Amino acid sequence: METARKEAFIVHAVSPGEPAKGTAVRPEVVPFILDEEAMERRRNRRILWGRTGVALLIFLVWEVFTRLGLLDSYYWSSPSAILSTTWIQLTEGTLLRDITYTSGSTLLGFVFGTFLGALLGLSFWWSRSYAGISEPYLIILNAMPKLALAPVLVILLGIGFFSKVALAFSMTVVVSALSAYSGVKSVDPDMEKLMYSLGAKRHQVFTKVVVPWSMPWIISSLRINIALALAGAIVGEFIASSQGVGRMIMYAGTILDINLVWVGVVVLSLLSMVMYFGVVVLEKWLSKGLAKQ
Repeated sequence: METARKEAFIVHAVSPGEPAKGTAVRPEVVPFILDEEAMERRRNRRILWGRTGVALLIFLVWEVFTRLGLLDSYYWSSPSAILSTTWIQLTEGTLLRDITYTSGSTLLGFVFGTFLGALLGLSFWWSRSYAGISEPYLIILNAMPKLALAPVLVILLGIGFFSKVALAFSMTVVVSALSAYSGVKSVDPDMEKLMYSLGAKRHQVFTKVVVPWSMPWIISSLRINIALALAGAIVGEFIASSQGVGRMIMYAGTILDINLVWVGVVVLSLLSMVMYFGVVVLEKWLSKGLAKQ
């Protein structure tokens, strides 16, 4: 059976069947077209429904177990109690303001850390000596538990918004720099020689070869960076803050309001999911733009 691929379709030449009784003519070969895009859409729908079903099952089991006493509701709360407390915090409390505060510090730290880290990593292409001197210090900074410096940053910058941005920034900048530097080290030297032989200047080689070549490494660090930025912002709020979801969790823990603690945990989980999928969309957009170049 011969198979010819045309864009999103697979065309199979189906072998003819046996001729009908009383006839000597065999039917002609009939093409069978398989739509890969339609199959992919159906697969994605099945995955979406499957994920939704698993989530609903988890919450249902959680609710039933707490009502039956198989889980201690004081420690584990219950989905209904969490939902009720969330509504109270949304309508009467400061939950929306706390979500905005945490999201803002996370996104600012993520953007500045990723951008400046990428610039730092790309700058190593200009001088091998500069790169060789800087590399071990980057490795040390990457291995250092940066969250341990959170109290220092909070004391230095205060308990306000910018100390949380600084923590998110410190969590992402080194990762972005190392990713960009890995891209720089992987640049094909023959491509650089070809550009020079064609009369290109050094800055042209950098913009036309080095930056596009390193972009996949930079893009690949985005998903890691958004999680690190959120962790940095939350730890800063745990230490000292007047707003934020992390501050809400710490306050709820001090007054032993377990339902409010779980509200914070669920909100952070949802917030991390939204940010992660936002970064996935950003990755696809950047990858498409890179492919068009």
